[in-house]
Amino acid sequence: MKKKQYDFTQGSIAKQLFYFSGPILLANLLQTSYQFIDSLWVGNLLGATSLGAVAISGSILFVVLSFIIGINNAALTILSQQKGKQNERGLERYLNAFVVLLTLISVLLGVLGFVFAEQFLRLLGTPEVMMSDAITYLRINFFGIWFLFGYNFISTVLRSLGDSKTPLYFVTVAVGLNIVLDPLFISVLDWGIEGAAIATVLSQAVSFISGFTYVLWKKLAPFTMPTLPAKEEIKLILHLGIPSGLQMSVISAGSAAIISVVATHGESVVAGFGAAQRLDSLLMLPAHALSTSVASMAGQNIGTKNWKRIRQIAIYGVIYNFAIMLAIGIIVAIFAQYGVRLFIREPEAVEFGTLYLQIVALCYPFLGINFILNGIVRAAGAMYQVLVLNVISFWILRYPLTALFSSWFGEIGIAIGMGASFMISSLFAIFYYRYGKWRQKELFKN
Repeated sequence: MKKKQYDFTQGSIAKQLFYFSGPILLANLLQTSYQFIDSLWVGNLLGATSLGAVAISGSILFVVLSFIIGINNAALTILSQQKGKQNERGLERYLNAFVVLLTLISVLLGVLGFVFAEQFLRLLGTPEVMMSDAITYLRINFFGIWFLFGYNFISTVLRSLGDSKTPLYFVTVAVGLNIVLDPLFISVLDWGIEGAAIATVLSQAVSFISGFTYVLWKKLAPFTMPTLPAKEEIKLILHLGIPSGLQMSVISAGSAAIISVVATHGESVVAGFGAAQRLDSLLMLPAHALSTSVASMAGQNIGTKNWKRIRQIAIYGVIYNFAIMLAIGIIVAIFAQYGVRLFIREPEAVEFGTLYLQIVALCYPFLGINFILNGIVRAAGAMYQVLVLNVISFWILRYPLTALFSSWFGEIGIAIGMGASFMISSLFAIFYYRYGKWRQKELFKN
């Protein structure tokens, strides 16, 4: 075991979960600030039209990122189980398979995205005034898409092996560079929207190259010279990666459907909801970090079939989640108005956003339960089952309940429907974790 890597098959679960999830939370915060800072520089230095072009291009890049997350979830599952088995040869083989597959996919997506950037943007109805900037920004990002794949994958590999601190350094490098390069390229060198895109790609490139070099130098992961992977290795990766990627699509589509319900209540409600959602994305980061942590911890123990320890990981994960998210929910309920006012000032919008947060915030712990238990189930390789749970959460519960309650109680019904869906979906997650057949999942023949 390397100095920075945890062996999750032994030791104090409470301490490991605390110290392992902390760096993941910080990395998630930095990645969120990365997007915020990028938009801040573009909006202030280039104006609303360029900011709109970046936002529209970003929605396309988010689809690609969703696929990356799906493949990385597969990597986390496979590699953490191999780590738990202490199967060094298995780690080498699957790392090689992921490297080869991700290289091919990134090159293919890069070419397709570069060539068809304009067509993708027109499908989204991009205004002509934004089209030129959007095409430029999107093509440059697709040209460097390999670096986005690369530095996300390196972080996932290290987390699967029990190291959450080193990936934090890579994210810090990317964010720090982007803060410096954005204004330099956009304004000082007068490269405009091209400068914003180049700054993003260059930051990711430096982060990936320096990170990969460091991993090789310190021998933190058993990377080898790429060779043609075995058929069963590629088959397993795609078997896990495709449904995991589809989970993100289900979430994205479900969120869009809920926006359509919100839009029926007028501009003020849409604005208030938008401000509340921006805060939501930040406030749920601890639950996301805990989910990644328990998936890594459970994965190693699934490799050794230590079901008692996996159960303890689930218990500690749920307890940590409930304590942290309840505390956050209470703070949000008290100071909601001040948070909403960071984004909007229009009184009716602030009023709705505030009331929405005060209702939904106290339901955060229940949504966190979904993250924790689904993370453990995902670590076993039950990706299709988690996909079904997400379909239930968004399309059978969240969207219908939001639409139903908003038709009964007006705009406040949106918050009631969302909160109710969080609580009910957590029951589905608990039920499947307790009674589902995910423990019977066998990913490897030996």
